[in-house]
Amino acid sequence: MLMTIDVGNTNTVIGVFDSFDDLVFSMRIQTNASRMADEYAVLIMNYLRFNGFEANDITAVIISSVVPPVTEQLKNSARQLFGVDCMVVGPGIKTGLNIRIDDPATLGADMCCAGVAAKTYYELPCIVVDLGTASKVLAINEKGDFLGGVISVGVEMAFSALSKGTAALPLISGGNVEHAIGTNTVDSMRSGVIIGMAAMADGFIERFEQEMGEAKTVVATGGYSALVMPYCRSSIVYDADLLLKGMLAIYKKNSAK
Repeated sequence: MLMTIDVGNTNTVIGVFDSFDDLVFSMRIQTNASRMADEYAVLIMNYLRFNGFEANDITAVIISSVVPPVTEQLKNSARQLFGVDCMVVGPGIKTGLNIRIDDPATLGADMCCAGVAAKTYYELPCIVVDLGTASKVLAINEKGDFLGGVISVGVEMAFSALSKGTAALPLISGGNVEHAIGTNTVDSMRSGVIIGMAAMADGFIERFEQEMGEAKTVVATGGYSALVMPYCRSSIVYDADLLLKGMLAIYKKNSAK
């Protein structure tokens, strides 16, 4: 079985795929750069056993990370638990993705995995909306080339900035928005951030299509997509496991004999 580990700035998502390329289960833990390899090993082992598996069920591990210190700790954890050296998404790894940005070496591992997954599993051209700690919209053309995208603030980042940057606004979190026109402070903030994020996604989808042509697929992923997507007016497919599936595709491409 293959373990895929997607290390984001806020959360780390771990998935386990069986020999039929089916996602057996996934788990989400807080990303913590201070956590040691032994601590990560205990967390991972507990989740495995909770889902009915043991360490010897895992035969390979691939990591996509935007937090380098955590990458090293997880690599050590994998050696302790499974006796394997992790494959890490980055320079030197075959992706099959033609990266057409100014400096391909600077493309984040998360964006790379999202692009590979879009090319592998969805009809092209494809636009990916990834709403996590940061909000990203990515473009993959009809040839499967990664054209680039945009990076903006994420949902919680926006709420935090509103609170820290003002004298009277409270620190709140996401929730349902009943009306675009808020009638109290909290509802106005939620509408501004959540519906604002949806409007941003819709706006970039429209602008991307003006530049690259109509997208056959728009797919959303990331921890906040389920919160924001209902307020989008574009036709969007939700795929919570997009990055994990991208790692699966990359692992298969690099392990094929």
